[in-house]
Amino acid sequence: MSASQSAVAATLLDRHGTTYAREAGITLKDTPQPLYQLLVLSSLLSARIRASVAVAAARALFQDGMRNPRAMADASWQERVDALGEGGYRRYDERTATQLGDGAELLLDEHRGDLRQLREEADGDEQTLVQGLRETPGMGPAGAGIFLREAQAVWPEYAPHFDGKALQGAERLGLPQDPKRLARLAGDAGPAVLAAALVRAALEKKVADDVLEHAG
Repeated sequence: MSASQSAVAATLLDRHGTTYAREAGITLKDTPQPLYQLLVLSSLLSARIRASVAVAAARALFQDGMRNPRAMADASWQERVDALGEGGYRRYDERTATQLGDGAELLLDEHRGDLRQLREEADGDEQTLVQGLRETPGMGPAGAGIFLREAQAVWPEYAPHFDGKALQGAERLGLPQDPKRLARLAGDAGPAVLAAALVRAALEKKVADDVLEHAG
Protein backbone atom coordinates (compact mmCIF):
# COMPACT_ATOMS: atom_id res chain seq x y z
CA MET A 1 0.00 0.00 0.00
CA SER A 2 1.69 3.20 -1.10
CA ALA A 3 1.43 6.47 0.78
CA SER A 4 -0.17 8.09 -2.24
CA GLN A 5 -2.93 5.50 -2.34
CA SER A 6 -3.52 6.00 1.38
CA ALA A 7 -3.78 9.75 0.84
CA VAL A 8 -6.17 9.35 -2.08
CA ALA A 9 -8.40 6.97 -0.14
CA ALA A 10 -8.39 9.19 2.94
CA THR A 11 -9.25 12.27 0.88
CA LEU A 12 -12.01 10.40 -0.96
CA LEU A 13 -13.55 9.25 2.31
CA ASP A 14 -13.27 12.69 3.87
CA ARG A 15 -14.86 14.57 0.98
CA HIS A 16 -17.28 12.00 -0.51
CA GLY A 17 -17.61 9.22 2.05
CA THR A 18 -21.37 8.80 2.44
CA THR A 19 -23.34 5.71 1.55
CA TYR A 20 -26.27 6.08 -0.81
CA ALA A 21 -28.51 4.63 1.90
CA ARG A 22 -27.58 7.45 4.26
CA GLU A 23 -28.07 10.01 1.50
CA ALA A 24 -31.57 8.62 0.98
CA GLY A 25 -32.36 9.01 4.68
CA ILE A 26 -32.04 5.31 5.52
CA THR A 27 -30.51 4.46 8.88
CA LEU A 28 -29.30 1.05 7.82
CA LYS A 29 -29.74 -1.73 10.37
CA ASP A 30 -30.27 -5.47 10.17
CA THR A 31 -34.01 -5.03 10.63
CA PRO A 32 -36.85 -5.45 8.11
CA GLN A 33 -37.79 -1.83 7.37
CA PRO A 34 -34.38 -0.33 6.53
CA LEU A 35 -33.39 -3.44 4.58
CA TYR A 36 -36.55 -3.09 2.50
CA GLN A 37 -35.83 0.59 1.96
CA LEU A 38 -32.37 -0.35 0.73
CA LEU A 39 -33.95 -2.83 -1.69
CA VAL A 40 -36.15 -0.06 -3.10
CA LEU A 41 -33.21 2.34 -3.35
CA SER A 42 -31.04 -0.28 -5.06
CA SER A 43 -33.72 -0.93 -7.65
CA LEU A 44 -34.07 2.79 -8.37
CA LEU A 45 -30.31 3.31 -8.58
CA SER A 46 -29.93 0.49 -11.09
CA ALA A 47 -31.98 2.28 -13.75
CA ARG A 48 -30.39 4.44 -16.43
CA ILE A 49 -30.99 7.64 -14.54
CA ARG A 50 -28.85 9.96 -12.43
CA ALA A 51 -28.05 8.65 -8.98
CA SER A 52 -29.18 11.91 -7.41
CA VAL A 53 -32.62 11.49 -8.97
CA ALA A 54 -32.87 7.89 -7.76
CA VAL A 55 -31.98 8.99 -4.23
CA ALA A 56 -34.52 11.83 -4.35
CA ALA A 57 -37.21 9.43 -5.58
CA ALA A 58 -36.48 6.98 -2.77
CA ARG A 59 -36.70 9.78 -0.21
CA ALA A 60 -40.04 10.89 -1.69
CA LEU A 61 -41.48 7.37 -1.51
CA PHE A 62 -40.43 7.03 2.13
CA GLN A 63 -41.65 10.50 3.06
CA ASP A 64 -45.02 9.66 1.52
CA GLY A 65 -45.29 6.69 3.90
CA MET A 66 -44.09 3.85 1.68
CA ARG A 67 -41.38 2.78 4.11
CA ASN A 68 -42.12 -0.94 4.33
CA PRO A 69 -43.50 -3.58 1.97
CA ARG A 70 -46.99 -3.53 3.47
CA ALA A 71 -47.30 0.23 3.02
CA MET A 72 -45.88 -0.01 -0.50
CA ALA A 73 -48.30 -2.76 -1.45
CA ASP A 74 -51.26 -0.91 0.07
CA ALA A 75 -50.45 2.34 -1.74
CA SER A 76 -52.21 2.85 -5.04
CA TRP A 77 -50.32 2.73 -8.30
CA GLN A 78 -50.98 6.44 -8.76
CA GLU A 79 -49.60 7.24 -5.31
CA ARG A 80 -46.39 5.45 -6.22
CA VAL A 81 -46.20 7.27 -9.56
CA ASP A 82 -46.76 10.62 -7.85
CA ALA A 83 -44.05 9.98 -5.27
CA LEU A 84 -41.58 8.98 -7.96
CA GLY A 85 -42.48 12.14 -9.84
CA GLU A 86 -41.82 14.24 -6.76
CA GLY A 87 -38.28 12.94 -6.82
CA GLY A 88 -37.90 13.68 -10.51
CA TYR A 89 -37.98 9.98 -11.44
CA ARG A 90 -40.25 10.41 -14.45
CA ARG A 91 -38.59 8.47 -17.23
CA TYR A 92 -39.54 5.06 -15.83
CA ASP A 93 -42.15 6.10 -13.28
CA GLU A 94 -45.13 4.08 -14.54
CA ARG A 95 -43.24 0.81 -14.98
CA THR A 96 -41.35 1.31 -11.73
CA ALA A 97 -44.55 2.02 -9.80
CA THR A 98 -45.91 -1.34 -10.97
CA GLN A 99 -42.68 -3.16 -10.13
CA LEU A 100 -42.54 -1.64 -6.65
CA GLY A 101 -46.06 -2.84 -5.90
CA ASP A 102 -45.43 -6.31 -7.29
CA GLY A 103 -42.10 -6.56 -5.47
CA ALA A 104 -43.65 -5.61 -2.16
CA GLU A 105 -46.38 -8.22 -2.58
CA LEU A 106 -43.80 -10.87 -3.46
CA LEU A 107 -41.66 -10.06 -0.43
CA LEU A 108 -44.70 -10.25 1.84
CA ASP A 109 -45.84 -13.55 0.33
CA GLU A 110 -42.46 -15.27 0.16
CA HIS A 111 -40.61 -13.84 3.15
CA ARG A 112 -43.21 -12.12 5.33
CA GLY A 113 -41.70 -8.79 4.33
CA ASP A 114 -38.36 -9.64 5.93
CA LEU A 115 -35.22 -9.76 3.79
CA ARG A 116 -33.35 -11.37 6.66
CA GLN A 117 -35.00 -14.61 5.58
CA LEU A 118 -33.10 -14.32 2.30
CA ARG A 119 -29.91 -13.79 4.27
CA GLU A 120 -30.60 -16.88 6.34
CA GLU A 121 -31.37 -18.99 3.28
CA ALA A 122 -28.21 -17.83 1.50
CA ASP A 123 -26.05 -18.65 4.54
CA GLY A 124 -23.18 -16.52 3.31
CA ASP A 125 -23.30 -17.69 -0.32
CA GLU A 126 -23.30 -14.59 -2.48
CA GLN A 127 -24.66 -16.27 -5.60
CA THR A 128 -27.64 -17.65 -3.69
CA LEU A 129 -28.38 -14.26 -2.18
CA VAL A 130 -28.14 -12.55 -5.56
CA GLN A 131 -30.53 -15.10 -7.06
CA GLY A 132 -32.99 -14.38 -4.27
CA LEU A 133 -32.72 -10.63 -4.71
CA ARG A 134 -33.22 -10.94 -8.45
CA GLU A 135 -36.63 -12.49 -7.95
CA THR A 136 -37.75 -8.96 -7.12
CA PRO A 137 -39.44 -7.42 -10.18
CA GLY A 138 -37.08 -4.96 -11.85
CA MET A 139 -34.05 -6.14 -9.89
CA GLY A 140 -31.25 -7.12 -12.25
CA PRO A 141 -27.58 -7.86 -11.62
CA ALA A 142 -26.75 -4.18 -11.19
CA GLY A 143 -29.43 -3.66 -8.56
CA ALA A 144 -28.41 -6.77 -6.65
CA GLY A 145 -24.82 -5.57 -6.73
CA ILE A 146 -25.82 -2.19 -5.35
CA PHE A 147 -27.78 -3.85 -2.56
CA LEU A 148 -24.78 -6.00 -1.60
CA ARG A 149 -22.44 -3.02 -1.83
CA GLU A 150 -24.46 -1.16 0.79
CA ALA A 151 -25.76 -4.11 2.85
CA GLN A 152 -22.25 -5.33 3.61
CA ALA A 153 -22.24 -2.72 6.38
CA VAL A 154 -24.77 -4.84 8.30
CA TRP A 155 -24.23 -8.20 6.60
CA PRO A 156 -20.45 -8.50 7.04
CA GLU A 157 -20.25 -12.02 5.63
CA TYR A 158 -20.49 -10.38 2.18
CA ALA A 159 -17.68 -7.90 2.83
CA PRO A 160 -15.60 -6.68 1.20
CA HIS A 161 -17.91 -6.15 -1.77
CA PHE A 162 -16.91 -3.69 -4.49
CA ASP A 163 -19.09 -3.95 -7.58
CA GLY A 164 -18.00 -3.09 -11.10
CA LYS A 165 -18.88 0.60 -10.80
CA ALA A 166 -16.88 0.93 -7.57
CA LEU A 167 -13.90 -0.74 -9.24
CA GLN A 168 -14.19 1.73 -12.12
CA GLY A 169 -13.87 4.52 -9.57
CA ALA A 170 -10.84 2.84 -8.03
CA GLU A 171 -9.19 2.61 -11.43
CA ARG A 172 -9.89 6.28 -12.16
CA LEU A 173 -8.22 7.23 -8.87
CA GLY A 174 -5.24 4.92 -9.26
CA LEU A 175 -6.36 2.69 -6.40
CA PRO A 176 -6.07 -1.12 -6.35
CA GLN A 177 -8.71 -3.31 -7.97
CA ASP A 178 -8.45 -6.02 -5.33
CA PRO A 179 -11.37 -5.91 -2.84
CA LYS A 180 -9.24 -6.91 0.14
CA ARG A 181 -6.69 -4.18 -0.55
CA LEU A 182 -9.48 -1.65 -0.95
CA ALA A 183 -11.00 -2.79 2.33
CA ARG A 184 -7.69 -2.10 4.07
CA LEU A 185 -7.65 1.38 2.56
CA ALA A 186 -11.19 1.94 3.91
CA GLY A 187 -9.97 1.59 7.49
CA ASP A 188 -12.52 2.34 10.17
CA ALA A 189 -14.95 3.84 7.66
CA GLY A 190 -15.61 0.35 6.31
CA PRO A 191 -15.84 -1.00 2.76
CA ALA A 192 -19.47 0.07 2.21
CA VAL A 193 -18.57 3.73 2.66
CA LEU A 194 -15.48 3.50 0.48
CA ALA A 195 -17.41 1.60 -2.21
CA ALA A 196 -20.08 4.32 -2.36
CA ALA A 197 -17.42 7.02 -2.60
CA LEU A 198 -15.67 5.11 -5.39
CA VAL A 199 -18.96 4.89 -7.28
CA ARG A 200 -19.28 8.67 -7.06
CA ALA A 201 -15.79 8.98 -8.51
CA ALA A 202 -16.78 6.65 -11.35
CA LEU A 203 -20.01 8.50 -12.10
CA GLU A 204 -18.62 12.04 -11.90
CA LYS A 205 -15.19 12.97 -13.18
CA LYS A 206 -15.30 16.15 -11.11
CA VAL A 207 -15.37 14.01 -7.94
CA ALA A 208 -12.24 12.16 -9.00
CA ASP A 209 -10.54 15.40 -10.03
CA ASP A 210 -11.44 16.97 -6.67
CA VAL A 211 -9.97 14.04 -4.75
CA LEU A 212 -6.76 13.90 -6.74
CA GLU A 213 -6.29 17.65 -6.41
CA HIS A 214 -6.70 17.65 -2.62
CA ALA A 215 -4.81 14.41 -2.02
CA GLY A 216 -1.73 15.87 -3.65
